[in-house]
Order: sequence, then C-alpha cells, then structure tokens
Amino acid sequence: MTDSTILSASLFLLIVFGVERACRRWGVPSVLVLVVIGLASRPVLDSLGVQLNWAGRMVPIIGTIGLVLIVLEGALDIELRRERFRLIGATLFLATAGFVVCVLAFATAAHFLLDLGPVQSVLLATPFAVISSAVAIPSSAFLPAKGREFVVYETSMSDIIGVLVFFSLLGSDGSVKGALVTLLGGSVLSLALSLLCAVALLLVLLRVDGHIRFVPLLAGLFALYAMGKLLHLSPLIMVLFLGLLLNKPSLVTRFRPFRNWAGDDYPDTLSEFKTVVVELTFVVRGFFFVLLGYWTDLSDLVSPWAWLVAAMALVVIFGSRFALLRLMQLGPAASGPLGWIAPRGLITVLLFIHARDAFALPTFLNGAVILVVLASSALILVARFAYGNNLPVPELEAPPPPLPAPDEELLAAPPPEPPPPESVPDSASGER
Repeated sequence: MTDSTILSASLFLLIVFGVERACRRWGVPSVLVLVVIGLASRPVLDSLGVQLNWAGRMVPIIGTIGLVLIVLEGALDIELRRERFRLIGATLFLATAGFVVCVLAFATAAHFLLDLGPVQSVLLATPFAVISSAVAIPSSAFLPAKGREFVVYETSMSDIIGVLVFFSLLGSDGSVKGALVTLLGGSVLSLALSLLCAVALLLVLLRVDGHIRFVPLLAGLFALYAMGKLLHLSPLIMVLFLGLLLNKPSLVTRFRPFRNWAGDDYPDTLSEFKTVVVELTFVVRGFFFVLLGYWTDLSDLVSPWAWLVAAMALVVIFGSRFALLRLMQLGPAASGPLGWIAPRGLITVLLFIHARDAFALPTFLNGAVILVVLASSALILVARFAYGNNLPVPELEAPPPPLPAPDEELLAAPPPEPPPPESVPDSASGER
C-alpha cells in the first residue's frame, strides 16, 4: 500500500508537470485540462473499485494552503518602485472597480432571486468577482511584456482584495453593521499585527544562516496564518505585507538597528525563495484542480439552472471588464485580448466552498462555479487564437512629445565656413 501510494503520487506529479509544460507551449490554460482529468478519473476509478473518500476533506485544506501561496506569490510579483507607481495605480483601479461592479451585480441578483440577506449576498458574490492570478498569469504568456506585467499586477491585487473582503465579512455576525465593524475595526487590528509579524519573519530570514531557511519561514507563516484565523482576524494581510517586504527589504533596513542586516547575497536568497514558492504553488494547484474535478458531481454540470447562472455571470464579468478598460482609455488593449483575461480559478472555488459551509445554497450553484471556471479559462484560449500575433498592449505611458520643427532660416542658411588654420611660428618650427 505504501509503495503504491508513493508511485501514484509521483506519477501524478509527473503528469501534472507534463500538462503544465504542454499547456504553456500551446497556450492552453492548464486548469481546463486538470479539471477535465479529474472529471474523467472518477468513473474510471469507480469502475476499478477505487474510491477517494478523503477528497472532499482534502480539497478545502489544499485550497487554503494554495490560497496563502497564491497571495504570497502575487505580493512577490509587486515591485514598490517609483517607476511602477503609474502601473500600480492603473491596475489597482481596474482590479477594485471590476471587483465592486461584479459584487454589486451578483449580490443584487442573489438577494432577489435566492432571497439572501445583504451580507450573505455579498459573500456569495465575492467568489465570482475575483480574478484568479494562478490561472491568469501563466495564461498571459502569449502577451507582450507590458501586457503580461499588467496582468500580473491586476490579478494579484484582485486576489488580495477579494480574499480580504470575503473573510472580513465571513467573520462578522451577519448584519450590515457587524460586517462594517468587522471590516474596519478588525482590519485595523489585523493591519497592526500583520505588519509586526511580517517584519519579524523578514528579520528572521535576514539573520538565519545555513542551508535550511525557507522551510522555517513558511512554517512560521502558516502557523501565524492559522492563529490569525482562530482569532477571527485577517491574516492574509500579513501574507501580503511579507511578500512586499521581501521584495523591498529597504523598507525595514533603512532604520538604524537593521541597516546592515541585508547582505550582498540577499537578491540570490530572494530568487531562491521565489522559486520555492512557485514550485510549491505548482504542486498545490495541480492536486487541487484534479481533486476538484474528481469531487465534482457530474449531475451538477448538466443542470439547466447551472448553465443559466454561469452564462449570466460571464456576461457580467466580461461586459463590465470591457467597459472599464474603455473607460480607462488604455488604447487598443481595451478591445484586445487583455479584455478576455479575467479567469476564475482556485480562489473562486475555495471562497465558494467557505460560503456554502456558512449558509445553505442551491446545489446547482456547485455546477455553476465549475462552469464559470472552465468557460472563463476557455475564453483566454479563444482570444489567443483569434488575435494571433496582433496583440495590443495597454497604453500606460504618454507618448513622448514631438521634436520641435527646425528653423527654416537655419535650413536655408549655408553652413558656416571653418576657421583658417593657425600659422605655426618659426621658433616653434626651429625647436622641432
């Protein structure tokens, strides 16, 4: 049993690695293939008499680990530099505005159609309003450099905003007043404690020597995250702060007690840590989406209500996205492939699971979530083949001013004659 389990897990990781490589090469979102593999594996395993009864318990656990890693990976991609402020401002506005518009639309529909309260409606709407950076960033590889950078910043901020809002509301008493108190009051306490914990973890990384550095850091991060959840705080703020501080340690080392703590080898250390986070995220994401496909009941996917809800959600998601891109005057990118890169993924499913555990929801929504995840990822593939090499990028920088026109009189005037050569005195020639 032990050997077969090790063999199965090893083969699974190799298959996921092959799927990721092939999808990256062909421009196919890997989430599509992984979920389909999970869906197809269930009837095959059932015919062999193999049942993974633990899948239902493992999906939320793996999803939570993946959530922390995704927020950390997204924060590590955000560079707090002066030349990035314009990009950060544009992507923050788009991520926030897109999130708010989708939440308002979905929450209104949930309130009137499902007879949910205001806070419950917002909780249900939030998973559908968050763009998944875990799907969007790998799927944007076909874009030019500026387009990929735009996607990295926007989707990372969308993840962070959606997760923080969702868990702040989930920890409230269910009333609008309680939600606001939790969101504002709890956020202040979470901000203070998260900043202290993030600084402490950064200093630990700066001072720890030896080969074993990243495992204790990640263990401390997950332990503090779990403690924050038990105290009904928002520990993902700590994950965000840690990622930002790791990417720019000068925010801490500028103070005298820590001025010499970041050595010359810190860039190499940060690069190694990013590699560890990326590879762990790959493993968690692979297990999550395959288990999610296995865990999904096929009867939920064939429900007409699930298809109707998914279609309405996709219309709101992409309709509002194209409208906001045009409002921001990003040039041809407003109608280009950038408008189609708004996939839902791991965070959408995980937040929906938390919402479903908090209050009763119709079963057809289970299928609607999977359909939205698959369809929004498939639209990226359609955009890739539809636009081909004609890939506009967002115009975040104003074009340089034109050069001043040359003076016509200067053009008409003949060039000045060169000065006559100076005569060499005889004394100088004699000395030679």
